[in-house]
Amino acid sequence: MFVRRTNTGNRSTGKPYFTHRLVDAIRIGKTVKQRTLLNLGTHFDLPQDQWPALASRIEQILHGRATLLVEDLSEQGETFAQRYAAQLLVRTSTPPVASAGAAAGGENTDSTRYAEVDLDSIALVRPRTVGVEHAALGAIRQLGFERKLGELGFNKPQLAAALGNIIGRMAVPGSELATHAWLRQRSALGELLGFDYEGMALPRLYRSADQLLKHRDILEEYLFDATQTLFSSTETITLYDLTNTYFEGTAASVSRAKRGHSKEKRSDCPLVTLAMVLDGSGFPKRSRVFEGNASESKTLAGMLQGLGAQRGCCVVMDAGIATEANLQWLKQHGYDYVVVSRKRDRQFDPAHAIEVQTAGEDTIQVQRVLDPDTGEAFLYCYSPMRAHKDVAIDTKLGQGFEAALQKIAEGLVKPRSIKDPHKLRERIGRAKQKFARAARHYRIELILDDSGKAVTSLSWQRLPIDGTSATHPGVYCLRTTLTEPSNAEIWHIYAMLTDLESVFRSLKTDLGLRPVRHQIDRRVEGHLFISVLAYYFVHTLRLQLKTQGVHDSWQTLRDTLSSQVRITTTLQCRDGRTIHVRKASRPESAQQSLYATWQLTANPGGTQKNLL
Repeated sequence: MFVRRTNTGNRSTGKPYFTHRLVDAIRIGKTVKQRTLLNLGTHFDLPQDQWPALASRIEQILHGRATLLVEDLSEQGETFAQRYAAQLLVRTSTPPVASAGAAAGGENTDSTRYAEVDLDSIALVRPRTVGVEHAALGAIRQLGFERKLGELGFNKPQLAAALGNIIGRMAVPGSELATHAWLRQRSALGELLGFDYEGMALPRLYRSADQLLKHRDILEEYLFDATQTLFSSTETITLYDLTNTYFEGTAASVSRAKRGHSKEKRSDCPLVTLAMVLDGSGFPKRSRVFEGNASESKTLAGMLQGLGAQRGCCVVMDAGIATEANLQWLKQHGYDYVVVSRKRDRQFDPAHAIEVQTAGEDTIQVQRVLDPDTGEAFLYCYSPMRAHKDVAIDTKLGQGFEAALQKIAEGLVKPRSIKDPHKLRERIGRAKQKFARAARHYRIELILDDSGKAVTSLSWQRLPIDGTSATHPGVYCLRTTLTEPSNAEIWHIYAMLTDLESVFRSLKTDLGLRPVRHQIDRRVEGHLFISVLAYYFVHTLRLQLKTQGVHDSWQTLRDTLSSQVRITTTLQCRDGRTIHVRKASRPESAQQSLYATWQLTANPGGTQKNLL
């Protein structure tokens, strides 16, 4: 076995170039001929003086002497040797001994299944994770995404790069650089796809993101239709929301990178905003990227019109977007809505309320009030769990505000303390800003001396404002144009907002939406779009589990699947030959249960056997 360098030329341009091959010499009758084992490509950059050592090392690995190192081989050469040996084992994979019956399609005999081996020679090599990759690829193929990319002109390397980007985001959320390292060093995805990721350059992943973004509208429309068909959904509910994420670095060359209010409390960084329109099942219909300081209330009309929300559907959104202008626009364009009311006054009469059971088997009470002037219905909802939370928050903030006031009051008796009324009002103002929710319920009085220039004491009194959480803990108000459905139906429509919040939480924490490290506009959008695509497949897997009563987060599912690996077991036979068996580790019970629900094999990648 040796490495051969061959001078060849491009068929279309005639331009000459060198390619490298791993070859061996075989005797055929009286003639010795060279046989190509692997094409090493044009970018084979191992120094030529190490080629003989590389060939020797590959032979060692194939014949079970993987622990012996060739002294003249560098670390790069060792990496190449392990990679090329693994590829050769895949290409020559056959049953250890093939009998005539087995070759003819009959059952294996004992001679094909059993061998006498040296137990001390057992070696386990090249462990690669396969569980998350197997599940993700199953969802991708169930939705026909591979086929769609092929129809859009993706060739095999481009398809592998696209799937590597998406599945990498599902398995190990991070940058394209981190995904590239994962694909090359830790994942068995290449084995499932029949592609050598170890030979793929990092720029291909970046170009893949550009290529996916180029077809964004087509891919989103295709995936939305595919999921609607798979789950037999009807588009009657439209959820709309947006979130932002921050940049690492100045992002000076990114046109949409703007300072604004960060939902991750990173207002010190430039931001970019992702908006999505989803159906009631939680699948995105369309997504768009806005500037980081985009106002939630000013994006609704453009998103619904541009993203094709059907007239007559019900739009669900939170209070930040439910401005009077947006609600009037929805009415004028034939949309119904269920929104969190921006009204500050709370009211609730248990005598006119009905009980509604939540998905979590908690009971809430709902009181409906019709507004004859607008034709809207206001639903005042009381949740005992929310009441407990409101009381706890108000108590904690109230105690914090009173402690701040007490500290100011105690300072007044000290000889050199500040007593100037203007400066004390500033201190009180800072406390009000810090404890704004509690401070509005307090009346504070500064008592001045006879000169009116110094404060002698400070007093306060708590006077809860009617219609707030202080007087109506656990009460919130929904506003809707739907007057025919029952209170329970309307409340369940509103409850979808919780699912919408979980979508963005999953995108940011489970699927690597944040932070953004790119400094080019299209790369920023590509990064966000890869997370959106990954979410389609994550949500497909989770919805299928929910039908079986499994409501685990993607993080939990990912942790469960991540322990399954593909690994090669190497053994020495008594007769001097070497057995190589590569297969996935036996799935644990939790993994088997998931695979059964998803109708996936428990041995991803199958079993490959070699007897050399």
